[in-house]
Amino acid sequence: MKGDGAAPPPRPSLQAVGLAFTGCVLVVALLSKLSDQIGTVLLIGSFGASSLLVFGYPDAPFSQPRNLVFGHVIGAFIGITFLHLFGDNWLILALALGTTVAAMMLTHTVHPPASSTPVVVFALKSSWMFIFLPTLVGTLTILFFALIYNNTVRQERWPKHW
Repeated sequence: MKGDGAAPPPRPSLQAVGLAFTGCVLVVALLSKLSDQIGTVLLIGSFGASSLLVFGYPDAPFSQPRNLVFGHVIGAFIGITFLHLFGDNWLILALALGTTVAAMMLTHTVHPPASSTPVVVFALKSSWMFIFLPTLVGTLTILFFALIYNNTVRQERWPKHW
């Protein structure tokens, strides 16, 4: 309970905070505007947390493209599979979330915000289409925007790996 006494990580520079703020605002605005234009949802709550990772901590292992896209797709697939095969109740949701975490770990695609994707699936009683819209299209939009943004405004290249 006392912890191990390690110092907290250093605070990011104001420049890093400003770049993360701008990237998050722009990609959420883009997803919101596209949602309005095409008349379907492309933005789910977990994408806000994904934006924090991709723009605020782009060099972190969990912020890499395969983690972003496959983590969310795995979460959506598992969530929908459990919902449609076993029904909507608290235990099935918990098992879907645990299975999502295990699957991401086994496939080296851990993206912490994606662990909430099954929760969204259950809350919305999503159909199989949820895997494509908003999950795949939304994460690919974040990815393509992040590729342009991170490689334009930062000195470091992104991604670190595919």
